[in-house]
Amino acid sequence: MTPPTAAQARHASRAVWLKNLHQWHWISSALCLLAMLLFSITGITLNHASQIEAKPVITRQQASLPPPLLAQLRAYAQAHDGAKEALPEQAEQWLRSAWSLKAGGRVAEWSSDEIYLALPKAGGDAWVRIALEDGAAEFENTDRGWISWLNDVHKGRNTGPAWNWFIDIFAGLCLLFCLTGLLILKFHAANRPFTWPMVGLGILVPCVIALLFIH
Repeated sequence: MTPPTAAQARHASRAVWLKNLHQWHWISSALCLLAMLLFSITGITLNHASQIEAKPVITRQQASLPPPLLAQLRAYAQAHDGAKEALPEQAEQWLRSAWSLKAGGRVAEWSSDEIYLALPKAGGDAWVRIALEDGAAEFENTDRGWISWLNDVHKGRNTGPAWNWFIDIFAGLCLLFCLTGLLILKFHAANRPFTWPMVGLGILVPCVIALLFIH
């Protein structure tokens, strides 16, 4: 049996590389598919945010704290006047029972006469204010619609650490998708003369637009 020639060895090595690159390319594209569609669509909605009307829906609710909890919060406020600290567990439990709110240890602003708890969220805003004089509590929720929610998800605004981790992993997968695609282009460029001109055009066009038209 004759040993393989240098050309045959190169061809075999090229085939192995292409097989691995194609495998990682389709795996990364499969993992990125839904997120890439989402980020592409929300890229358009963000670019035309001023032209897409958003009519916020504001909901306000009121309630009164039970006297034992009010006394506890008054004492806590006197000891932490001007501080920014989380609500006690009893206050968080009351918010869950009164308005199904999950404070989740979020920092509140404490003063001698009131407690203010900001509850920012994707696609809207919310807050709770508790008057320590009479125990009157007010909850306001603002919902700006699903497009605003998707835009905030795109930016990772008020989405929590889990989604922020997902965005980082998704960005890494997109990078893998692009690099494997570039290497696949390199392997096929010899038989496709327009490969590098098209790659160069894809780099040149955004650079020219950025340099000439972004103020």
